[in-house]
Amino acid sequence: MRPDELQGAFNFEFLTAPWEPDALRDVIDHHIGMLDEVGAGPSWVLSNHDTVRVVTRYGSVTGGSRRADGEGLQVDLEVGLRRARAAALLMLALPGVAYVYQGEELGLPEVEDLPDDARQDPIWRRSGGTIVGRDGCRVPLPWSDEGPGLGFSSVEPWLPQPADWAALAVTAQATDPSSTLSLYRSAIALRRRHLVPGAHRLHWNDLGRGVLAFARGDAFSCVVNLTNEDVRLEPGSEVVIASRAVEGLRLPTDTAVWLIANR
Repeated sequence: MRPDELQGAFNFEFLTAPWEPDALRDVIDHHIGMLDEVGAGPSWVLSNHDTVRVVTRYGSVTGGSRRADGEGLQVDLEVGLRRARAAALLMLALPGVAYVYQGEELGLPEVEDLPDDARQDPIWRRSGGTIVGRDGCRVPLPWSDEGPGLGFSSVEPWLPQPADWAALAVTAQATDPSSTLSLYRSAIALRRRHLVPGAHRLHWNDLGRGVLAFARGDAFSCVVNLTNEDVRLEPGSEVVIASRAVEGLRLPTDTAVWLIANR
């Protein structure tokens, strides 16, 4: 990229980075540093239509992501959702542009058990049914908790939606303050209020190994606990949003918070 030409491009590094503090920090530092050289702003993406959904990817207990043939991935979706919610706050706290892939704001997992005769991806067909392809992240999202297309359509869509997606529908989550949809809506509103567009600087804070912590400006900071135990937050700041419940100054594992310094 050059200053007088392309000023933005998708950054897909989060799509392959594991849920590890050093890997995530390297992605952030590399992307911001590279674009600073040409005066362009960074962009951030956790999911897209070509990769395993972030809830399933971060829930892998075998490491990495699903193999092309669909085998080898053991997933704990509870862990995956917990990490995906923390990753959302991390991404939305970063300078630059954040892209949200459809269904990410609902915490949708990858659909791993699509019937073979329902698959649409050309990769599936061209491989003779040996490579599952990308249909699992392309299932239409649920807008309503009822109806044949769960609000996406009035008939069954081209890829079948799992029955349990009714509980993840927009209508089911919109009035639940603890839902993933409510988390995204609140975080985006707070981002507009506290983070200045175009301000690309962040300052890393050292809160110990396994913790990502950075400040933007004099008042705002983000802390993500990627360790296996609680981490103590520094006093003197107010938690304005958290990816899961936080009691006192104890930040649980796989949890992100946004803090505003008390004045």
